Amino acid sequence: MATLKTAFFLTLLTLFFIFIGGLLGGQHGMVMALVLALVMNLGAYWFSDKIVLAMYRARPVTEEEAPDLIRTVRHLAQLADMPMPKVYIIPTDVPNAFATGRSPNHAAVAATEGILRILNQEELEGVLAHELSHVRNRDVLIGTIAAAMAGAIYFLIDMARWSFLFGGSRDDRERGNGGLQMITFLIISIVGPLVAMMIQMAISRSREYQADESGARLCRKPLALASALEKLQAATGRRPMPGANPATAHLFIVNPLSGQALMNLFSTHPPTERRVEVLHSIARQM
Repeated sequence: MATLKTAFFLTLLTLFFIFIGGLLGGQHGMVMALVLALVMNLGAYWFSDKIVLAMYRARPVTEEEAPDLIRTVRHLAQLADMPMPKVYIIPTDVPNAFATGRSPNHAAVAATEGILRILNQEELEGVLAHELSHVRNRDVLIGTIAAAMAGAIYFLIDMARWSFLFGGSRDDRERGNGGLQMITFLIISIVGPLVAMMIQMAISRSREYQADESGARLCRKPLALASALEKLQAATGRRPMPGANPATAHLFIVNPLSGQALMNLFSTHPPTERRVEVLHSIARQM
């Protein structure tokens, strides 16, 4: 059911992508948008890890550089009976983490410098167990494809903005189509980001709960994961991650943009308070 739901939402995102292409360029624009959507999906499948890691300037680390981090990831990967993923560190003080890659055999886990400073060992283990659960559940492929498609929609919106400001405006005025162009631009600018965020939310929220539970049971430390989530939410609430892209926000364990009021309204993550409640319930069961 979850796979069918995800396929449905990704198809919807692709269709909306084509719709925007049609508004911008008619039938030719629709064909170009379809081709671009297919290219984006294939690119996300094969190069998702490299694309996202490069966006956040993540660098690979060795056991000599980050012994506790590497040992913890290796231990959890053994418990999960999955290959050891590549491990990266993101150069920012804002605490957060994400996993990416198209399969458990081609996965990467990235943690910020900030998260390594503010979490104790058990809390860090809980966060990494959550991220490895995303890999084991194959959420990262779905999430990165959704990120690529959402990013492409934002790119088309930028194209529409520049087209409206500088391209073809005189011809449209001569033909009396300036008002139609304005309406088209407003539809794309307002509806486009909302559709992209809503589909990201629909894909991401249920999977965050699933990864919380899987991660808690993997490391057997649900309360440590709950404590880590509270710390991370408090930190990002004070200071969103610099350079964080809305198209990739759903990949992180907590929303890196959550310090912004608008991002709270359309958050790709379930409320942290609710996630903590669920983890406490799991702790009682265990």
